[in-house]
Amino acid sequence: MSGDTQSSVTKINPLRGEILIPGDKSITHRAIILSALAQGRSKILGYLPSEDCEATLRAFKAMGIRISSELERGIPCLVVNGKGLQGLSEPENVIDCGNSGTTMRLMTGLLSAQPFFSVLTGDASLRLRPMARVMKPIREMGGEIHARANGNKAPLAISGTALSPIEYKLPIASAQVKSAILLAGLRVSGTTTVIEPGPCRDHTERMFQSFGISFKKEGNALSVSGGADFAGRSIEVPGDISSAAFFLVAGSIIPGSEIKLCNVGVNPTRAAVLNILKKMGADIDLVFRKTTGNEPVADLKVRAAPLKGCVVEGALMTAALDEFPILCIAAARAEGRTVFREAAELRVKESDRIEMMASALSGMGIAVETFPDGMAITGNPKWKGIFCKTAGDHRIAMSLVIAGLLAEGGNQIDDMACIKTSFPDFMNLLLGLTKPG
Repeated sequence: MSGDTQSSVTKINPLRGEILIPGDKSITHRAIILSALAQGRSKILGYLPSEDCEATLRAFKAMGIRISSELERGIPCLVVNGKGLQGLSEPENVIDCGNSGTTMRLMTGLLSAQPFFSVLTGDASLRLRPMARVMKPIREMGGEIHARANGNKAPLAISGTALSPIEYKLPIASAQVKSAILLAGLRVSGTTTVIEPGPCRDHTERMFQSFGISFKKEGNALSVSGGADFAGRSIEVPGDISSAAFFLVAGSIIPGSEIKLCNVGVNPTRAAVLNILKKMGADIDLVFRKTTGNEPVADLKVRAAPLKGCVVEGALMTAALDEFPILCIAAARAEGRTVFREAAELRVKESDRIEMMASALSGMGIAVETFPDGMAITGNPKWKGIFCKTAGDHRIAMSLVIAGLLAEGGNQIDDMACIKTSFPDFMNLLLGLTKPG
């Protein structure tokens, strides 16, 4: 993925204002999938019209699902006419997942249980990302999947077939692998069970319950009973806390800033970024508003505050992998040393996020040390602006834009277009906060 080089915003004033955070990417993916599999009409209010989510939407259109978009009270809305568990049709062409690992991994489980052939591919970055971890349990259920690079990388050729129920112990916590197995289990006769080694994102389970799917959780065991259709429904997607994180950090590190972020999903399995920032001394208040679709929603208010370094590891680190790039910016501004460990998976995300952030921060004059599973950052209040390489990684690009707010002369970003992967309105919202006033 490539796009125009652009200078990042150069800060003139504190960041002040109120913004509505766009819909959660993870929830949008799952809402589209389950609405397509439901019987009848579903409405998804506040969905995220990003490139990643559009990849999932296009996949279901290619399998015969009628989907339309509209605005409702100025909020993006999808209307999905589901055809039930038996209603998908064989796609006439390869399904292009773009840069969306969520689309590819969840669809691998879903399509393996369909009675037709399909092929999943993606852009150059996605075709380099490992897929064996999701294919292994699906194959144990009887799935027939072929892949290149010794069965580890896309394109994936899937010969759909009747699968068998399974009890599968995840070797490491993974919301995408867990969800792929549970989605495959929807068409399996019997009960499919996933046993988690520890907590991870639980949006799939919450949405199963919201749709009335036969699902239960007992300790770390998650079970779905397949074969029964379920009805379409209305879904309200909360704002994405991973998107809010950019403004939480910006509001924390730019003196005099005060920002209110509205309608943010604060699912406990996604709240690690809040816990880490508060551990560093951030001044963040939460005002709970409601629960929608089994997801808690709150308004967040952040005020500038001095940050201090800390250690982030274990379950806290695992739950904040998506927020790692912007947390690096917080660490670079904090007093003392911040250490991130047990995050080796960052090396096989959209880019090697450890090396990408280390390179950028080092160029800005910030002391960094990298490890196979993380990095250490020593805070420095004086940054110099640089030309930033992103490797087409949306979260790297947005993080370095935020860094440019405090870097002398601002940063130049080599690929701004990649931001559309997850947060198309990012720059407009940021510019609204940087206006004098």
